[in-house]
Amino acid sequence: MPSYFITYKPYGVLTQFSGEGPTLASLGEFPKEVYPVGRLDKDSEGLLLLTDDKSLNHQLLNPRFAHQRTYFVQVEGIPTTEALAHLQAGVTIQVDGKPYRTKPAVAKLLDSAPILPERNPPIRYRASIPDRWLALTLIEGKNRQVRKMTAAVGFPTLRLVRYSMEKISLEGMVVGEVRELSQEFVYRALGLSGFANAKTSRRS
Repeated sequence: MPSYFITYKPYGVLTQFSGEGPTLASLGEFPKEVYPVGRLDKDSEGLLLLTDDKSLNHQLLNPRFAHQRTYFVQVEGIPTTEALAHLQAGVTIQVDGKPYRTKPAVAKLLDSAPILPERNPPIRYRASIPDRWLALTLIEGKNRQVRKMTAAVGFPTLRLVRYSMEKISLEGMVVGEVRELSQEFVYRALGLSGFANAKTSRRS
Protein backbone atom coordinates (compact mmCIF):
# COMPACT_ATOMS: atom_id res chain seq x y z
CA MET A 1 0.00 0.00 0.00
CA PRO A 2 1.52 3.37 -0.99
CA SER A 3 2.15 6.00 1.68
CA TYR A 4 1.15 9.65 1.47
CA PHE A 5 2.29 12.54 3.64
CA ILE A 6 2.06 16.31 3.56
CA THR A 7 4.27 18.66 5.50
CA TYR A 8 4.54 22.39 6.06
CA LYS A 9 8.15 22.84 4.98
CA PRO A 10 9.92 25.51 7.01
CA TYR A 11 12.17 28.19 5.56
CA GLY A 12 15.77 27.00 5.29
CA VAL A 13 14.99 23.28 5.04
CA LEU A 14 16.26 21.42 1.96
CA THR A 15 13.70 19.38 0.00
CA GLN A 16 15.73 16.18 0.37
CA PHE A 17 16.61 13.67 3.07
CA SER A 18 20.40 13.98 3.07
CA GLY A 19 22.99 16.71 2.68
CA GLU A 20 24.42 19.58 4.67
CA GLY A 21 22.05 21.74 6.65
CA PRO A 22 18.49 21.00 7.77
CA THR A 23 16.71 18.48 5.54
CA LEU A 24 13.31 16.78 5.54
CA ALA A 25 14.79 14.17 7.86
CA SER A 26 14.65 16.82 10.61
CA LEU A 27 10.83 16.79 10.40
CA GLY A 28 10.40 13.13 11.33
CA GLU A 29 10.79 9.58 10.09
CA PHE A 30 9.34 8.55 6.74
CA PRO A 31 9.15 5.12 5.04
CA LYS A 32 12.30 4.33 3.08
CA GLU A 33 10.90 4.77 -0.45
CA VAL A 34 8.96 7.99 0.24
CA TYR A 35 10.22 11.08 -1.58
CA PRO A 36 8.87 14.59 -2.20
CA VAL A 37 6.78 15.21 -5.31
CA GLY A 38 8.36 18.30 -6.83
CA ARG A 39 10.49 20.68 -4.86
CA LEU A 40 10.46 23.84 -2.82
CA ASP A 41 13.62 25.92 -2.72
CA LYS A 42 15.52 26.16 0.55
CA ASP A 43 14.31 29.75 0.94
CA SER A 44 10.67 28.90 0.15
CA GLU A 45 8.06 27.57 2.57
CA GLY A 46 4.83 25.68 2.50
CA LEU A 47 3.02 22.60 1.31
CA LEU A 48 5.05 19.60 0.25
CA LEU A 49 3.59 16.21 -0.71
CA LEU A 50 5.67 13.07 -0.14
CA THR A 51 4.83 9.60 -1.41
CA ASP A 52 6.15 6.33 -2.81
CA ASP A 53 3.27 6.20 -5.32
CA LYS A 54 5.07 6.40 -8.67
CA SER A 55 1.84 6.78 -10.63
CA LEU A 56 0.84 9.80 -8.57
CA ASN A 57 4.31 11.25 -8.90
CA HIS A 58 4.08 10.94 -12.70
CA GLN A 59 0.67 12.62 -12.89
CA LEU A 60 1.65 15.54 -10.68
CA LEU A 61 4.93 16.25 -12.46
CA ASN A 62 3.73 15.71 -16.04
CA PRO A 63 2.73 19.13 -17.48
CA ARG A 64 -0.15 17.69 -19.53
CA PHE A 65 -2.14 16.95 -16.34
CA ALA A 66 -1.93 20.66 -15.38
CA HIS A 67 -2.89 20.51 -11.71
CA GLN A 68 -3.15 23.81 -9.86
CA ARG A 69 -0.67 25.05 -7.28
CA THR A 70 -1.42 28.25 -5.37
CA TYR A 71 1.31 30.37 -3.82
CA PHE A 72 1.17 33.36 -1.50
CA VAL A 73 3.91 35.69 -2.68
CA GLN A 74 5.19 38.78 -0.90
CA VAL A 75 6.83 41.08 -3.42
CA GLU A 76 8.86 44.24 -3.27
CA GLY A 77 6.79 47.16 -4.51
CA ILE A 78 3.10 47.34 -5.40
CA PRO A 79 2.34 45.39 -8.60
CA THR A 80 0.50 47.33 -11.28
CA THR A 81 -2.54 46.13 -13.20
CA GLU A 82 -0.25 45.71 -16.19
CA ALA A 83 2.18 43.54 -14.22
CA LEU A 84 -0.64 41.29 -13.03
CA ALA A 85 -1.92 40.98 -16.59
CA HIS A 86 1.55 39.90 -17.75
CA LEU A 87 1.77 37.26 -15.01
CA GLN A 88 -1.61 35.90 -16.05
CA ALA A 89 -0.89 35.87 -19.78
CA GLY A 90 2.60 34.39 -19.40
CA VAL A 91 6.09 35.88 -19.17
CA THR A 92 9.44 34.80 -20.58
CA ILE A 93 11.87 33.38 -18.03
CA GLN A 94 15.08 31.37 -18.27
CA VAL A 95 14.78 27.60 -17.76
CA ASP A 96 17.92 25.49 -18.12
CA GLY A 97 19.61 28.43 -19.82
CA LYS A 98 16.92 28.84 -22.46
CA PRO A 99 14.00 31.29 -22.82
CA TYR A 100 10.70 29.79 -21.68
CA ARG A 101 7.22 31.28 -21.93
CA THR A 102 5.17 30.45 -18.84
CA LYS A 103 1.67 29.05 -19.22
CA PRO A 104 -1.37 31.19 -18.33
CA ALA A 105 -1.78 31.71 -14.60
CA VAL A 106 -4.11 33.41 -12.13
CA ALA A 107 -2.61 36.41 -10.33
CA LYS A 108 -4.52 38.39 -7.70
CA LEU A 109 -3.40 41.28 -5.51
CA LEU A 110 -4.45 40.55 -1.92
CA ASP A 111 -6.15 43.28 0.12
CA SER A 112 -4.18 42.26 3.22
CA ALA A 113 -1.39 39.89 4.16
CA PRO A 114 -2.48 36.24 4.44
CA ILE A 115 -2.58 34.74 7.90
CA LEU A 116 0.73 32.90 8.08
CA PRO A 117 3.24 32.10 10.83
CA GLU A 118 6.11 34.55 11.13
CA ARG A 119 9.11 33.47 9.10
CA ASN A 120 12.27 32.59 10.98
CA PRO A 121 14.37 34.54 10.19
CA PRO A 122 12.02 37.35 9.11
CA ILE A 123 12.48 39.09 5.79
CA ARG A 124 14.48 42.34 5.78
CA TYR A 125 12.10 45.27 5.56
CA ARG A 126 13.07 48.53 3.93
CA ALA A 127 10.90 51.37 5.17
CA SER A 128 11.35 53.31 1.92
CA ILE A 129 10.02 50.49 -0.27
CA PRO A 130 6.46 49.16 0.13
CA ASP A 131 5.55 45.52 -0.31
CA ARG A 132 2.38 43.61 -1.17
CA TRP A 133 1.09 40.06 -1.21
CA LEU A 134 -0.15 38.20 -4.28
CA ALA A 135 -1.98 34.93 -4.72
CA LEU A 136 -0.48 33.23 -7.77
CA THR A 137 -1.94 29.99 -9.16
CA LEU A 138 0.12 28.02 -11.66
CA ILE A 139 -0.42 24.77 -13.58
CA GLU A 140 3.28 24.02 -13.95
CA GLY A 141 6.35 24.00 -11.75
CA LYS A 142 9.65 25.00 -13.33
CA ASN A 143 12.72 25.61 -11.19
CA ARG A 144 12.25 28.81 -9.14
CA GLN A 145 9.41 29.74 -11.48
CA VAL A 146 7.47 32.06 -9.17
CA ARG A 147 10.56 34.06 -8.27
CA LYS A 148 11.56 34.34 -11.91
CA MET A 149 8.05 35.40 -12.93
CA THR A 150 7.69 38.22 -10.40
CA ALA A 151 11.21 39.43 -11.17
CA ALA A 152 10.37 39.45 -14.89
CA VAL A 153 7.54 41.96 -14.30
CA GLY A 154 9.67 44.13 -12.00
CA PHE A 155 8.57 42.98 -8.54
CA PRO A 156 11.12 40.70 -6.84
CA THR A 157 9.84 38.04 -4.44
CA LEU A 158 10.58 38.61 -0.76
CA ARG A 159 8.73 35.64 0.71
CA LEU A 160 7.17 32.63 -0.99
CA VAL A 161 4.72 30.16 0.54
CA ARG A 162 3.06 27.33 -1.41
CA TYR A 163 -0.38 27.22 0.16
CA SER A 164 -2.19 24.52 -1.79
CA MET A 165 -2.15 21.85 -4.48
CA GLU A 166 -5.68 21.56 -5.87
CA LYS A 167 -7.80 20.92 -2.71
CA ILE A 168 -4.93 19.94 -0.40
CA SER A 169 -3.83 22.97 1.59
CA LEU A 170 -1.93 24.19 4.63
CA GLU A 171 -5.13 25.14 6.42
CA GLY A 172 -4.83 24.30 10.12
CA MET A 173 -1.18 23.22 9.86
CA VAL A 174 1.81 24.60 11.75
CA VAL A 175 5.33 24.99 10.41
CA GLY A 176 7.19 21.67 10.42
CA GLU A 177 4.03 19.58 10.92
CA VAL A 178 3.71 16.26 9.09
CA ARG A 179 0.37 14.57 8.36
CA GLU A 180 -0.27 11.16 6.86
CA LEU A 181 -3.17 11.00 4.40
CA SER A 182 -5.14 8.17 2.83
CA GLN A 183 -4.78 7.28 -0.83
CA GLU A 184 -8.48 7.92 -1.41
CA PHE A 185 -8.31 11.42 0.08
CA VAL A 186 -5.18 12.35 -1.88
CA TYR A 187 -6.52 11.21 -5.26
CA ARG A 188 -9.89 12.87 -4.75
CA ALA A 189 -8.42 16.12 -3.41
CA LEU A 190 -6.05 16.31 -6.37
CA GLY A 191 -8.81 15.56 -8.85
CA LEU A 192 -7.09 12.42 -10.15
CA SER A 193 -8.90 9.43 -11.60
CA GLY A 194 -6.38 6.76 -10.67
CA PHE A 195 -7.77 5.80 -7.27
CA ALA A 196 -10.36 3.33 -8.60
CA ASN A 197 -7.73 1.79 -10.87
CA ALA A 198 -5.29 1.51 -8.00
CA LYS A 199 -7.86 -0.38 -5.88
CA THR A 200 -8.65 -2.74 -8.77
CA SER A 201 -4.96 -3.41 -9.32
CA ARG A 202 -4.44 -4.35 -5.65
CA ARG A 203 -7.35 -6.82 -5.75
CA SER A 204 -6.14 -8.63 -8.87
